[in-house]
Amino acid sequence: MKKSILLALVVLVSVPMAFPSIVTNTNQSIGFYRLLARYASLDTDAVYYNPAGLTKLSDGFHLALNNQTINQNKTIINGLPLLNGYDADLGGAEYVGKVRVPFFPTFYAVYKKGPLAVSFGFNPIGGGGSADYASGLPSFEAGYAKLPTLIYSATGGMIAVNGYSADISFNGSSIYYGFQLNISYAINDMFSVAGGLRYVSASNTYEGSLSNVMVSPYFPAFGWDGVTMIKASTVFTALGQTAYAAATGDLSVDAAQKGSGFTPVLSFMATPIEGLVLTIRYEFNTKLELTNSTTTDDTKGILSADGMFPDGAKTRADIPATLAFGASYAILPQLRVHASLNTDFDKQANWNGREAYIDKNTLEWALGVEYDVLENVTVSAGYLNSSYGVKDEFQSDMDFTLSASTIGAGAKWRLSDSLSVEAGLISVNYKDYDKLITYYWDALETLPIGAFKETYKQTTFGFGFAVNYSFR
Repeated sequence: MKKSILLALVVLVSVPMAFPSIVTNTNQSIGFYRLLARYASLDTDAVYYNPAGLTKLSDGFHLALNNQTINQNKTIINGLPLLNGYDADLGGAEYVGKVRVPFFPTFYAVYKKGPLAVSFGFNPIGGGGSADYASGLPSFEAGYAKLPTLIYSATGGMIAVNGYSADISFNGSSIYYGFQLNISYAINDMFSVAGGLRYVSASNTYEGSLSNVMVSPYFPAFGWDGVTMIKASTVFTALGQTAYAAATGDLSVDAAQKGSGFTPVLSFMATPIEGLVLTIRYEFNTKLELTNSTTTDDTKGILSADGMFPDGAKTRADIPATLAFGASYAILPQLRVHASLNTDFDKQANWNGREAYIDKNTLEWALGVEYDVLENVTVSAGYLNSSYGVKDEFQSDMDFTLSASTIGAGAKWRLSDSLSVEAGLISVNYKDYDKLITYYWDALETLPIGAFKETYKQTTFGFGFAVNYSFR
């Protein structure tokens, strides 16, 4: 019971603001918001999306600063009738998690001279948010929801319990910072190549507690009136159930995880005819190993001999390899269309065995169009489709991944030859995911309660602004 709850502390603080990858954040500029198909970019954000394309910039220094504000709601509906918030009309108890990210900055710098460009990029390449579930999660409650029936059964029907409650709190942070250096070179007017290396610094922190697990038993001989809430550990101690008393006692966790890794990046671009851009980018798998630094772990000796976060223990959390294709074409001088195709090699990453629950790798495609309504004003819009091949075993209320359709739109204003600003917004609509979960009365899972449907839902909305400046 407690193991499930505390595992949520590990997962919930590692919420990626990813479009579309399971792990990697690909929303790395406002240009992405405006078009969604960005892998053929010839602007400064090509530092991330198309490093080979930087050779098409004018000679000089180019800088870009982007910031996004992201709001996400994650909803779970669980059909276990024992849960406090069970609603027959809704089909279960509803749990809503809110993710609010006011600042999600990216920065790019490029120096271009002749056929050579040297660039630097800073990105929140993973993480960047934490989910706050004000009413907990089904996996938090499921163990406690069984307490009334377990106490009644354990006492042969002598003690009826009318309800339960628990105080569950957690907070944490997760951020994977990426620092990328590229060297880009134009072989000739038609072909360009680039090589780069990204250093990833990962940091997670966890602070959580479980306390005041209460029940309302009715047993006048002990002064229990069936209304007053009493600590569950007190009830089990009075009944001589020491194991259950320990399992419902208070505990807390205060731990951190840190690690780092390197991502080699290769990029190629071809411009075979005027107005046509074709690109390929490959990012190698990033081996990322996180090491625990634990201050408090009250689960030690309860869940296992070493606890949930053994100090110094290591966990693999790779960032999967990525293969991306991009294309753009100027139908008219003022009208351009863009297309992107991307796959992440999730099955080949090391996620401590969780990769076994991937049926097929992530696949996404996107289309975008932009039009110069004025000489210095461009409007744009795009559509992105994201498809994930996750199995039921991969999905849980603590961490779920949903296929999605995304629309984005925005505009770019060129205030001078050197200065431009951008604004964009994005809305992600996810496909609901249903799975059946079998619950058991006992820890050995020999006495089933039944199988009940759990549904995962999600919505995301974001907006942002960018400033681009060139020193020529």
